Formats: sequence, C-alpha cells, structure tokens
Amino acid sequence: MVTELQPITYDSSRLSHDQLMELYRAILLPRLIEEKMLSQLRQGKISKWFSGMGQEAISVGVASALEKDEYILPMHRNLGIFVTRDIPLVRLFAQFQGKEAGFTHGRDRSFHFGTKEHHIVGMISHLGPQMGIADGIALANKLGEEGKATLVFTGDGGASEGDFHEAVNVAAVWQLPVIIGIENNHWGLSTPSEEQFRCKQFIDKAIGYGIPEEDAIQVDGNNIVEVFEAVSNAAASIRKNPRPILMEFMTFRRRGHEEASGTKYYPEGLTEMWEVRDPVENFERHLLDSGILTQEQRDQLHEEIKKHINDELKASHELPAIEANTNRELEDRFRAFDTPLTTPSGKMREMRFIDAVQDGLRESMRKHDKLVLMGQDIAEYGGVFKVTEGFVEEFGKGRVRNTPLCESAILGAALGLSIKGWKGMMEMQFADFVSVGFNQIVNNLAKLHYRWGENADVVVRMPTGAGVGAGPFHSQSNEAWFFHTPGLRIAYPAFPSDAKGLLCRSFEDPNPVIFFEHKYLYRSLQEDVAEGYYTLPFGQAKLRQEGNKLSIITYGLGVHWALDYVKANDIDADVLDLRTLAPLDEEAIFTSVRKTGRALVLHEDCMTGGIGGELSALITENCFAHLDAPVRRCASMDTPVPFATDLERNFLANNRLGEVISELLEW
Repeated sequence: MVTELQPITYDSSRLSHDQLMELYRAILLPRLIEEKMLSQLRQGKISKWFSGMGQEAISVGVASALEKDEYILPMHRNLGIFVTRDIPLVRLFAQFQGKEAGFTHGRDRSFHFGTKEHHIVGMISHLGPQMGIADGIALANKLGEEGKATLVFTGDGGASEGDFHEAVNVAAVWQLPVIIGIENNHWGLSTPSEEQFRCKQFIDKAIGYGIPEEDAIQVDGNNIVEVFEAVSNAAASIRKNPRPILMEFMTFRRRGHEEASGTKYYPEGLTEMWEVRDPVENFERHLLDSGILTQEQRDQLHEEIKKHINDELKASHELPAIEANTNRELEDRFRAFDTPLTTPSGKMREMRFIDAVQDGLRESMRKHDKLVLMGQDIAEYGGVFKVTEGFVEEFGKGRVRNTPLCESAILGAALGLSIKGWKGMMEMQFADFVSVGFNQIVNNLAKLHYRWGENADVVVRMPTGAGVGAGPFHSQSNEAWFFHTPGLRIAYPAFPSDAKGLLCRSFEDPNPVIFFEHKYLYRSLQEDVAEGYYTLPFGQAKLRQEGNKLSIITYGLGVHWALDYVKANDIDADVLDLRTLAPLDEEAIFTSVRKTGRALVLHEDCMTGGIGGELSALITENCFAHLDAPVRRCASMDTPVPFATDLERNFLANNRLGEVISELLEW
C-alpha cells in the first residue's frame, strides 16, 4: 500500500527480460508522444491536451496485462491505453487535429472516441457514464461464457458521481467480471482530495458493495511492474470466477487538468516531490542498473520512437483538412439498416394494449436470442404493469433481469451489451423516472453513432401519461425532452396493433429507440391484433378519420380524445395519428393540412416547449399559402400533473379540446 512518497522499488523477478523490455518500449512511447503534443499545443496545431505525464505506468501496465480482445474504457489521461493497443499514430494524431482520418471525423476531440477494432470505448466529458457501459460489456461476456475481463477507469473526482455508485453496485449484485480502476491522483481539477471525499482510501468503499477485502486492491500506480502483475492476476482470476474487483492506482497528476488550467493551486514543492517518483525514469533506471537495458539500447530506442512519432505526425499534417457535408452529417446520426418489414400473417385475436405490448416483446425475445430485458421488478414479479409476467419461465433470468434502482447504470449496461453485439432493453418503471438516467440517453445513446460510428442497439420502454390519478411523479408526458435530441428514434403508438408492430420493429432497428406506452390505454383499449411476429415502419403516420374542414394532428391518448370528440360532435375533420415522432411523417401532416386549410396540433404534454410548437412551425413554414386560419395548439396546462381527479381532469388537454376546435372552425 502506498501511503508515503517512498522510492519506487521493482520486484521484476517474475518477468522475463523480453517482457520487461516490452514494458519499457510501451511506457516510453506515450511519454515521448506527450512531449511532442505539448509542443504541438504551444504551436497551435492542436487545441487542447489532457496530460497523463507521470501516470503512464497505469495505462501501459493495464493495456499490457489484458488480452487484446478484452475491453478497456479509458479516460482523459490514458494515452498509454491507446498506443499500447497499437492504434496507428497517424490516425491518433489526425483525431487530435480534428481531421477526417480521425476516429470521430472531426466531430469530437482528444480521447472522446472508441474503436471496436482495438476494444476501446472512450469516455464522454461527464466522467461517470462509461462505468455502466463496462457493466454491460461484462454482462455480455458473462452471458456468453466468454471468460473475458473488462476494465473501466474513473478518477478520484469521478468516483464522487452517482454513476460510480450505481455501476459498482450493479457489478457486485450481478457478479460481473469487471475491474473497476480508480486513478487516485489526489486532485479533481483544482480541488484536493480532502475536499472531494472523507474516506482514507477508495479500497475502503468496496466492502459497502459486498466486494470482499481481498478483491479491493491498492497499487502503486507509478510502478509499472506492480500495475502489470496486479492487473494480470486480477484479470486471470475473474475470467475463471466472474466478479468485480476494485483497484485503486495511487499516482499524481503532475500537470494541469488540461494544459490551460495550469497547476498554480498546487502547494509549493508538491510537483517536484512527485517527479522523484517518475514512472518512466525510474523504470528506465531499474533496467539500466539490472543490466537488462544498456545505455546504447536506451539511446537508440529513444531515437527510433521519436523518428516514428515525427514521421506519423508529418503524415497526419499532410492529410487534407476536413470538409463539411451536410447530407453526411445528418445521415450519420443513425446506423443504416435494411431489414425488410414483416407483414402480419397470423390469425387475429382481440388484445388489450398491454397484451399487444407483451406479445410483441415475447415475439422479439424469441426472434433475437441475444436480446436482454432489464428493469425494476420485471423478472418473477413481471413488472409493475405485468408486461413481462411469465417471461422468466420461458427465457430465464439471464435474459430477463431484475435491476437495482440504478437507471443510469442500467441504461449504460444496455449500451455495453450493444457494443458486444447483443440487444439491450430497459423498462423504465414509469417514464418519469427516466430523468435520473437522462444523461446516458441524450449524451451516450443518442450521440454514439454520430461521434465514432458505433450504434446503440437499445430500446427504452416508457410507461407514460396521466389519467390514472398518479400525481406529479408518475404521470408526466416527457416525450419532448427526447424529441429535441438528434440521434433518437421515438415511437408513441395509440392502438394495440401499432404497439406490437412498432415494438417489434424497434428491436430490429440498430439505433436507440424511446418507446412510449400510455398507461391509461394499457387495460382500457382493445382491438383485433395479428398473432405471430410482424413489424410496422417508423415515420409513417396513419389517417384514423378523414374529413375536409380541419386537420387534427396528434399521437398517443390524444388520438382517442380527437376521435371521440369529432365523432360525438359530427366534426368534418382529418384525425392524423403520428405513431412515431422521430422520424416524423411530415408529408402526411402537410398533405392533410393543405387539403383542409385548418390545423390543430393536440398533445397531452404541457403547452410550453411541447412538440406542438415544433409541428405548428413546420405547418406554418410549409403550408402557409393553404391556411385559412392560424395553426392552433391544444395541450395540457403548464403545471405539474396534479393528483386529485378533478384537478387532473382540469389539467388535461381534452378539457379544452372542444373550445379550441370551435374557435378554429369559426375563424
């Protein structure tokens, strides 16, 4: 255990000379790249740099210890991970320069990328979400009985985030083969450790999650031999006996959080004290003193690596500057797929809305043997709405998984499953609860394909809406939160047959799908639905009633409000059921409005900031010459959803629907 700044001592007796020389080459490369990148930064040839100088032994030791096909999820200061995994330097430098040849094609910077070829999944700036992804990768390894380890990094600052707690808890509960690596460099930007946490050391946290003491390992992060051997032993152990191991790597961040922030906040002499424990210089001295490395070999290796860096850097500078292509930018939000639709062919059977959801989910589980369902209480209990009742008996607890109350970690795990070639579904117990997993959806799932070409094959089921007296935290309509976010598909069916067909299609789509299911409709609506497997297309609205004087554009429960009202009052109106919000069937909307000359957008969500505002703008921009009246919106009140029946009735949009229709027809 490292508690003081003592000289580094190496016990390299268990490693061969070749292994030690390989570690030396590996740790020297990121140090020399760092020196070059700092020069590039000063010259304005790269825009930002997060220095890992003084921490190279961790990255290099970890990457050298794990098998090449075992995933690592690094952070800002883990350059050694990338270069030890043999990523071509010309591509890495192109990434730093924002060029087309980089892994993100200029769409993200520094180490915010992944590469499945090299089994690396990069971070996003929010620090913690990569930990849940590691859980998902480890879960896929465990379910597939692959005998593989996964290692994910966080820092002493990042370990304060809720994502850390959630991911470690899930890993422990599910006994996942994942190494949780905490780089304890004593500072979170300018905030010292004593202002970040009160525990003496991070390995003390392990017991709180049920991780035994022997699986909480503290390592001298500046000693590459110790890192290499500790990670090698931990990985070998969890390959045979899957479980999480928590490793704390003690080190120090010698330069700023990033170069612009500097280190003026460090106490005087602190940096110099840690420079004595430099992981590269100390290891080099050990090899020289042991006779494993000669001075001539040392000098020659330095020159070879510097030449290689300069050659690759020159090649990257000669690459053409990136050129913007609007069509490509828009196309790359999603992974293209060409799975043909499956036409309904089974006999018809009356199903309630909830029965159709259950049937679609069951058919999808049968079709996709790598589809894993996750959610609170969804296993033996069948979920709070009983959608997955009986699924454990048919598909087993490996694929139908109760989860801790860890929405962010489970959404991350669903993404990790996708990265490993599985399909992940998470059932939000109520759509309202998605707020505690919001970051994973809008910053990981939605942006992943655009950023580095990896798709998120994830479906998030969202029991939504009011009308059941459930109050402010179980009744919200929050589809607008996601409608604003590029990179997400959004389904919101109003009928059982659509719910089944669109849900089956959601699991065929390799992109993230937010699937809304209105709770009020679960057991109040039924229709004849085809048995067996079938799919319906996204982006194709359906005209539920045809008329000539008014177009009502709506979705979800709003479809039934509109149909009930126009039929009861003999209104000559189109009722257009959007069915999916992303993609949106704009042409169906415009066709209807150009015919009738009047448009009403109806939704259950609150008025301000709701989807109706966007639809109204689209109609105005594209159908203005055909309009005989202003586009009107009808929405629920701009308050939280109240609990009491009379208050909820007053809140909901249908309470004002007749008045708005009358005003629009009289214009």
